[in-house]
Amino acid sequence: METLSIRLKIGDREYPMKVKTEDEAKIRRAGKLINDKIKRYREEFGLDDRQDLLAMVAFDCMVESMEVTAVNNEDTDLINSKIIQINQHLSSLL
Repeated sequence: METLSIRLKIGDREYPMKVKTEDEAKIRRAGKLINDKIKRYREEFGLDDRQDLLAMVAFDCMVESMEVTAVNNEDTDLINSKIIQINQHLSSLL
């Protein structure tokens, strides 16, 4: 497992990190998405306070995560239901 030392700028600060080589692109993409959200909140709401901006971004990310989790749970329930139906159908054929 090779690691890289990178510096990721989030907001107005740089953060040194050691990341797996295969995760570098994902980490940099996450940083870009955070910076894009910070910029959006700064422009839309006129916020300049770094703590307020990061709090809003964290809140936004948590809401998105909860929505994705809910969709995944619904998909899992649907898949399990279909598997049960298929198993019942197969059992009736045997």
